[in-house]
Amino acid sequence: MTGTLSTELGIYEGGQGFVSYASLADRDGHLPDAAGVRALVASVAAWVREHPELDEVEVKTRAHDHAPGLHQALEQAGFAAQAAESVMVGSAQGLAGVQAPSGITLEQAQTEAAMMAAARMEDHVFGTQLAGRMVPELLRRQAAGEPVELWAALAEGRVVSAGRIDPVAGTEFAGIWGGATLPEYRGRGIYRALTSARVQSVLRRGVRWIHSDSTQDSRPILERAGLVKVTETTPYLWTRAGSDGESTER
Repeated sequence: MTGTLSTELGIYEGGQGFVSYASLADRDGHLPDAAGVRALVASVAAWVREHPELDEVEVKTRAHDHAPGLHQALEQAGFAAQAAESVMVGSAQGLAGVQAPSGITLEQAQTEAAMMAAARMEDHVFGTQLAGRMVPELLRRQAAGEPVELWAALAEGRVVSAGRIDPVAGTEFAGIWGGATLPEYRGRGIYRALTSARVQSVLRRGVRWIHSDSTQDSRPILERAGLVKVTETTPYLWTRAGSDGESTER
């Protein structure tokens, strides 16, 4: 996208769009004023209109950005603020080495059926309906050689916790995403063990650091493992009228 300010725009399987940015500064390093922010949001809204295949679009904002009027501009463009998330960063080694509790099996979901079972459990926890979108996207990325992995914790063959890990190409970072545990299985150390299994799987790829956009449930667990909160991110969601899609980034 051309202009004084720029965004990164992506369209994924199933009509899902995502908007992010490396910086809100222009090419000369100047930060936007309120008019510049409104213009940026207007360009995003125009992009949405140009793509009728989109059912929902998420814009990720960050608390440390200088963006006067961003909240109001996004709401006026039809984007609704979701729950704020803590951006956590820390050493991968601090998350490794945790054993699964008795009766829990940890494994990578490597078949479409296993992925779908894990994704549907996440939908149940988050109140979303995105398994049918997420699984084809994961399979496509894996077929293209990307190292993204989906892991699950099982109790008597039932998925009770799941989450992804996604190494960032060209860096020593990996992101952990989508962590969810059924309410009746929380407080047993399952999420912590599942996170450890995910991290251990990518350490051999040269990953040294982990980042996560964490809910209030997972943040304390990551803090105990040495990760620190560096900022907050608030997703803003636009949903086309009649669509049943919901945001899953947690």
